[in-house]
Amino acid sequence: MKLIRFGAVGEEKPGVQLANGTKIDVSGFGSDYNEYFFGNNGIEKLAKWLETNQDSCPEVDGDTRLGAPLTRPSKIICVGLNYAMHAAESGMDVPKEPVIFFKATSSIIGPNDEVIIPKGGDKTDWEVELAVVIGKKASYVSEADALDHVAGYVLHNDVSERAFQLERSGQWVKGKSCDTFAPLGPFIASADEIEDPNNLNLWLKLNGEVLQNSSTSDFIFNIQEVVSYLSQFMTLLPGDIISTGTPSGVGFGFDPQRYLKEGDVMELGIEGLGVSKQVCKDYK
Repeated sequence: MKLIRFGAVGEEKPGVQLANGTKIDVSGFGSDYNEYFFGNNGIEKLAKWLETNQDSCPEVDGDTRLGAPLTRPSKIICVGLNYAMHAAESGMDVPKEPVIFFKATSSIIGPNDEVIIPKGGDKTDWEVELAVVIGKKASYVSEADALDHVAGYVLHNDVSERAFQLERSGQWVKGKSCDTFAPLGPFIASADEIEDPNNLNLWLKLNGEVLQNSSTSDFIFNIQEVVSYLSQFMTLLPGDIISTGTPSGVGFGFDPQRYLKEGDVMELGIEGLGVSKQVCKDYK
């Protein structure tokens, strides 16, 4: 199943993208895509509900804005330096354990919304990432059981202001959490739609030029390892997002370095998870 949310900012409704690409309004199901939905077998219940109600669901116009495909979760946890080639381009050693940091949930936007280069920022960068959506509360989970706690997967652009992240004292969260820095979607694909999340092509274009083109097979720590590892330090709640890192090809890794400016267009995608597109605007 492919879960979408659609409508004006702050007024999004839950929907489903069908196999033929048609989008339908499932507001009649009675639940948005939130912690309660994911933690109470919402995907399975929605699928059952659609068996008898799909024909009465209104179709969503193709021009309607898509929002982030879930409501604001309790947390976004990110894994840094999780691709071998990205660690190399960053000039950093391959980590012995996952490098983790948080990203403010207030940074979440829809897949095709504008990305705002923040006030005082001049090194805003792109990062295509596979994100995991937790479907069942997870605490001290083994690697063998980790995927049982995954509801689905979603495309994420982990936009980053490198000046805030790397040149100011403190932790990476400052460079990761600016408003609009977490475009999500276009949809959440339920776990059964993705045969092997550890072997997916992912890519990003800047103004039509392919800058990132890799596979999650280059993970240093795969999905099972990451979910299990994080659950040793915190409880993962239904709807929580784990963003699993970016491959090589970010602006920080170029010589000379390349960063986003007003009018730039990022287009990115992951096999089985669709495509998103963001235009960059300066903070006003």
